[in-house]
Amino acid sequence: MTEPEPEPELSGVRNFRDVGGLPTVDGRTVRHGRLYRSGHLAHATESDTAFLTSLGLHTIFDFRNAADIRLEGPDVELAGVRNVNMPLSDPADGAEFWRVIRDGDLPLLRSILADGQGAGRMVDSYRSIVRERTGEHGRILRELADDSVPALMHCAAGKDRAGLSIAVALLAVGVEREAIEADYLKSNDPHRRYRVSRGQNAPGGMSPEVMELLSPLFDARREYLHAAFDEVELTWGSTERYLTDGLGLTAATRERLRERLLDG
Repeated sequence: MTEPEPEPELSGVRNFRDVGGLPTVDGRTVRHGRLYRSGHLAHATESDTAFLTSLGLHTIFDFRNAADIRLEGPDVELAGVRNVNMPLSDPADGAEFWRVIRDGDLPLLRSILADGQGAGRMVDSYRSIVRERTGEHGRILRELADDSVPALMHCAAGKDRAGLSIAVALLAVGVEREAIEADYLKSNDPHRRYRVSRGQNAPGGMSPEVMELLSPLFDARREYLHAAFDEVELTWGSTERYLTDGLGLTAATRERLRERLLDG
């Protein structure tokens, strides 16, 4: 069994972690050094880049869309690493919404986020990614099964699009739901959280009420992940049918995936 390396303190990359060590329902564990997750790599420092290079990554899956990349910048380049940009959200979807988040005044933020609207938007987003991005998730898992490990999956914050993609990969190899949830919730740790930004002249700035209104968008909440799991059951009837009918995974592919990602 491989042993974990101490978790690094990366200064320009948020929410990095190895998902190794998580238990499966049949008594195995995810192998360390096979599957990583993080926020974007656009602001990686020289020391961050050296550390990421040392992981021996085969593939980086970047789930950001073109608008995200324009805002944050492209990932740093790691020598010998394959980069796959696979947007899991449409850059036109919600563009006006995110402009309001960045620049809007308090009454406007209240109108779109108060009274559970922010959390409701997140729940809807998780459900739609599970329902509508089966092609992308199926491709990711087939690539992991073939040769694309060690792999790093990231989006902007490493919480939602990357969090769901990691959850799907863990479901496919039989990791316990409680362990998937515990890993997902680590994104709330203060040193991992995405740095919320507002426009320089945004009315209300980062006042306590503004931050409270924005919190549903930047939290990792159980209800979001549970909504994704519920959508699997609602649409396909079971996790097994989701993996086979929804993602198109064969028994042979799932076995290769287990061989790539699990100890034992």
